[in-house]
Amino acid sequence: MRIAIGSDHRGVTSRSRLVGLLERMGQEIVDCGSFGDEAVDYPDVAAEVARRVAEGAVDRGILLCCTGVGMAIAANKVAGVRAATCHDEVTAEMSRRHNDLNVLCLSAEMLGPEMQEKVIRTWLATPFEGGRHARRVAKIASLEAACGARGELEKPAAG
Repeated sequence: MRIAIGSDHRGVTSRSRLVGLLERMGQEIVDCGSFGDEAVDYPDVAAEVARRVAEGAVDRGILLCCTGVGMAIAANKVAGVRAATCHDEVTAEMSRRHNDLNVLCLSAEMLGPEMQEKVIRTWLATPFEGGRHARRVAKIASLEAACGARGELEKPAAG
């Protein structure tokens, strides 16, 4: 699997460690940074990873920031991306089974290395169930398509 990974400055240490884990697992990694202690804006990193996922340049994405929440919010602004913050193996498994999550967001500071690794392993190993969940994911895509360029829902014509 080809995976894009990125972090803000608060996730640099975790990201570097997780790149090694993913490579040992046989995954092909596209490392989108950041690479130092200097503050960076997480929406910029989230956008880079999310665009690669949406364009099909990579199969999935992983993002890290202090909580993972900001990265999820930013990544979900890119059409075709389904990003969420997962805190444990259960949320990682269910995010794949029911939501076909394609961008995993992790807390770099509230999850320890062992839990981060468990979440990633579970997320990568869990397939999408399809069935009734596929219908729901399709509805999410329809909702996304109904939004205009300004991110507002189009209003039905008066009549």
